[in-house]
Amino acid sequence: MLTLKVLRDDPEGVIARLQKKHFDARDIVFEVIALDDRRKALQKESDDLLSAQKKAAAEIGALMKAGQKEEAEAAKQRVAEMKTRSAELLAEADANGKALEDKLVLLPNLPCDLVPEGAGAADNLVVKMGGEDPVLPEGALPHWDLAKKYDIIDFDLGVKITGAGFPVYKGKGAKLQRALINFFLDRNTAAGYQEVEPPVMVNAASGFGTGQLPDKEGQMYHATVDNFYMVPTAEVPVTNIFRDVILKADEFPQKMTAYTPCFRREAGSYGKDVRGLNRLHQFDKVEIVRVEKPENSYAALDEMIAHVESLVNALGLRYRILRLCGGDMSFTSAITYDFELWSAAQGRWLEISSVSNFESYQANRLHLRYRDESGKMQLCHTLNGSSLALPRVVAALLEDNQKDGYIEIPEVLRPYTGFDRID
Repeated sequence: MLTLKVLRDDPEGVIARLQKKHFDARDIVFEVIALDDRRKALQKESDDLLSAQKKAAAEIGALMKAGQKEEAEAAKQRVAEMKTRSAELLAEADANGKALEDKLVLLPNLPCDLVPEGAGAADNLVVKMGGEDPVLPEGALPHWDLAKKYDIIDFDLGVKITGAGFPVYKGKGAKLQRALINFFLDRNTAAGYQEVEPPVMVNAASGFGTGQLPDKEGQMYHATVDNFYMVPTAEVPVTNIFRDVILKADEFPQKMTAYTPCFRREAGSYGKDVRGLNRLHQFDKVEIVRVEKPENSYAALDEMIAHVESLVNALGLRYRILRLCGGDMSFTSAITYDFELWSAAQGRWLEISSVSNFESYQANRLHLRYRDESGKMQLCHTLNGSSLALPRVVAALLEDNQKDGYIEIPEVLRPYTGFDRID
């Protein structure tokens, strides 16, 4: 959530910057400012009224001592009227505060200056390519056919049990999932991230804190009886560990990693993008989350990108890193880098990680602060990244490592799988 100070200091600048996200903020920005002006006016009237009540209360005592009972009763009546007005002001201030926040949360985060112009995915900037093109055998298959051939993932059984987008992993397919999760967690903890195992259901306050609510409510699975939401990513519960927290200046950086299943409705998805593992409603993902001082957050972002790149390189996969344009960024992000793997069998790029800096946007919603060296309260910066999301990693591993009659397991995974091939 943007701060009132940012809006009031440069409303036209905020409007111009949000145009990069193709968001017309003018009406909301000036509605927020008008509501803030009214808030200040209500506060002044309330303060003046409180001062007048104190003065009148003192007058009543003096009048009573002087025996001026009639004047004292008149003063009491004025105090009663002021108390009635105070209650009206309090109710209006409460309504004003809610209206102000309701408008403020409609504004997305400001994109940083590094974010390129653009309307959608076609305008994202490729900043790096890595890995080698896989050499596939004649008649190479996409992963959904490989999964069936080697009986390692059963999509039809998932449809029977739940529905489309809920695959069942079997045998070596299930072991490969577990191996990847452990491999990613081990690499993350070796890089200084503390492993946590959070709940996979969160309350509405947590969804609001990281920006999933109210913006992405329609994409989340909602347990309505208890008003809990299934997590779309471990970012939500892990970042909310720090909700309403005041960190000390020497408690940075905060670095955490977690594995969770993730749940996304993916309403409106169709076509080749949803075939096999390309887009699921339930999937496994390992996440990294950081909380930083503002002056260190972009160096931390670079470290996170390099770390995710090291994971992809260790798996021996061809990849590219994209800096997302304004039109393709999330509501809450100040800047995002996507990692994509090349699927030679499908002839397309598959997104497997997003690494983002939210600057102070989430921290403002979370009330996540720290005291600087002067003792002044400041908002922290939050960052997160996939390291990694499993479905498309598995898709690329199966497709790019297929040989004549078997699938080769990357060497770094063999201590985790206990086997070197799927056949």
